[in-house]
Amino acid sequence: MIRLQKFLAHAGVCSRRQAEAHIRAGRIRVNGRVVDQMGVQIDPAVDVVEAFGRPVTAGAPEINIMLNKPAGYISSCRHGRRKIVLDLVDIKHRVYPAGRLDMDSTGLLLLTNNGALHYRLTHPSFDHEKEYLVETGSPLSDKALGSLAEGVLLNGRVTRPAEVYRKDRRSFGIVLKEGRNRQVRRMVEAVGGEVTALHRVRMATLRLKDLPSGSWRRLTEAETAELKTSLGL
Repeated sequence: MIRLQKFLAHAGVCSRRQAEAHIRAGRIRVNGRVVDQMGVQIDPAVDVVEAFGRPVTAGAPEINIMLNKPAGYISSCRHGRRKIVLDLVDIKHRVYPAGRLDMDSTGLLLLTNNGALHYRLTHPSFDHEKEYLVETGSPLSDKALGSLAEGVLLNGRVTRPAEVYRKDRRSFGIVLKEGRNRQVRRMVEAVGGEVTALHRVRMATLRLKDLPSGSWRRLTEAETAELKTSLGL
């Protein structure tokens, strides 16, 4: 038997102190039940531990993968008969998408088995940036791009200010600090446009650069350290 916070630290999820905070906040489950009290002990060979909704495997090496997602794939671990992003990655350990790109969108997706990193990249309370290149069916005016930068109304709530820059007549870049469902597409629709291509090129400190579509690679130690520092890990 081992204390839960020690197990989480040994599994590489977070430090013991951080594990205690996550337990008190109700982010850890054991055998399907939320554990929010200190002193719980588990048997790693029997008990199923989940952190931030993801299973924790003791002793598994930390894996962080950058994928250039092509169109036609679902950002999920399972989805009936449709193709999922994990079909593109050939590794023996289980990883999970940190954030989503809709089926028609392409670009940078991080796959990880680090629960703390996954949580920081997906929870709306953390202000990391996501940068996209957007193509539209017809040109958007400077006024429309200005509205995207200032914020537009989606479902009764105005989007947060964004950085917007024009690429050419029918394409622009946008940097967001939030991640609502299909946000970029809905923002463009709100100013009278239609997205024909959406490509993510950056998440926090990670940049896609020249990684070919459908290809993946592991993050370098330097990239991992820089990403974690930027997210406060």
